[in-house]
Amino acid sequence: MFFYGTLRHDPLLKRVMGCSAPDIVPAVLPDHAVNWVAGEAFPMIQKSPGSEALGVVLRNPTPEQIARLDFYEGGFAYDLETVQVQTEAGTQSAQVFFPQPGLWSPGDPWSLQDWIDEWSGVSMDAARSIMAQYGKISRAEAQNLLPYLRSRAWAQKLAEDTAPCTVRYNPAPEDVTLLPETRGGYDGFFRLRPLTLQHRQFAGGQGPVIKREAFVAYDAALVLPYDPVLDSVLLIEQLRYGPICRNDSAPWVLEPVAGLVDAGEDPEQTARREAEEEAGLTMGALLKINKVYPSPGYSSEFFHCYLGLCDLSGREAQLGGLDSEAEDIRSHVVSFDEAMALVETGEINAAPLAMMLYWLAARREDLRANQS
Repeated sequence: MFFYGTLRHDPLLKRVMGCSAPDIVPAVLPDHAVNWVAGEAFPMIQKSPGSEALGVVLRNPTPEQIARLDFYEGGFAYDLETVQVQTEAGTQSAQVFFPQPGLWSPGDPWSLQDWIDEWSGVSMDAARSIMAQYGKISRAEAQNLLPYLRSRAWAQKLAEDTAPCTVRYNPAPEDVTLLPETRGGYDGFFRLRPLTLQHRQFAGGQGPVIKREAFVAYDAALVLPYDPVLDSVLLIEQLRYGPICRNDSAPWVLEPVAGLVDAGEDPEQTARREAEEEAGLTMGALLKINKVYPSPGYSSEFFHCYLGLCDLSGREAQLGGLDSEAEDIRSHVVSFDEAMALVETGEINAAPLAMMLYWLAARREDLRANQS
């Protein structure tokens, strides 16, 4: 098997294969070029007369190793083809993963070192999660799941930019110790992660060993569209599974526009993309509201919140959302005063929306004055 991209990174190859790969030699695939996939954080290979694709050959892989590699690469919609590669021993046949035709577009020339520097951590975490599904889900299901696992891994990279510690405790790395874990969890679209840990206590010294579970979710971008001329906001409405599980008889919820931050995406890009997808809106200026954990006691979910200035004139309730994501969304344009009344009655019962409206209330007069 000939590897030209991320599988040349030995830690990733070992994670995907489930073992080390001892029989690897340098190789070249003539008349092919390797490029970044445009807008993505992984490479693709394509025919290119006169070019050379540098890589390595894994000799004599077992059927199990091939199956594991095919499952992983299937997540990117790559399929095996047979090619002729050149090694020190001469020309030989090898299998290589090519992208399915028409799915990806090539970008800049691929750099393994740049990928290692910027993306290996995200890819290693996503590979751990997807390979935990090997033998449990199909290759097609892996293709649907992998983008979400990459987004979840990207959230951990975004978390490196943490908030200041001026009032709260500023910890040292040794202040939280994660102990070996033997309990099972669940790792799919969401992850239920068991934790056994000790941490430094305010009184000093290490506390007792604690066993807990955490709900590992995603970073999301939220945007409240606001027209300062009309003094109106746009709210979206959709069915939510949390209220169903709580046995709420009215599980349709009013919320801001929101969506998961894709791997490699800046949250502001997400906010603009989701405004288009969910409400057909093109945002003007985005004002940062805050970045918050909605429920840090048990979940890693994290919100990047914005106020989006826009023109809401002439808009009425309309439908939106992506069929591919089973979204069934209705948007409403209401006055600011009506929105605040909905908070008071409790009809707006999504905490992020209420928080964002209160933030707007504190700055509304200035925003409106700037339009005159």
